[in-house]
Amino acid sequence: MDMVLDLVARIGRATLSLIRSAGALSLFALAGLSHIMRPPFYGRVFIRTFMETGFFSLPVVALTALFSGGVIALQSYTGFAQYHAQSAIAGIVVLAVTRELGPVLAGLMVAGRVGAAMAAQIGTMRVTDQIDALSTLSTNPMKYLVAPRLLAA
Repeated sequence: MDMVLDLVARIGRATLSLIRSAGALSLFALAGLSHIMRPPFYGRVFIRTFMETGFFSLPVVALTALFSGGVIALQSYTGFAQYHAQSAIAGIVVLAVTRELGPVLAGLMVAGRVGAAMAAQIGTMRVTDQIDALSTLSTNPMKYLVAPRLLAA
């Protein structure tokens, strides 16, 4: 009987911890979104973040698309060669990469690259007390660090 109660207690603690974490994340996201709408606006930070998020991610996305298209062409050649339909490979690759695989891979590459860069930058700022320095200089860290990144994303 005690084992069952301990199991129920552990499940309850894990559930409450999950709900608490989801609530904290939701409150953080709402605070970040609310700072997008209110002045002051840091245009330079937004432009820099927008360029890092979008434009500088293009080489990674292009390289991923190139290699995934090559793999699709190579794999489909073996199947199409049996039916003498090698001329259809280019169309199939274009459709597969642009319609199906391209957006998914682009989203994954951008999210991975940009998310890791943002986490590293903000983590370094936390360790070196730069976020506390922003607060000391009367600059809201949510408005200066989080809102431009959310808007750029």
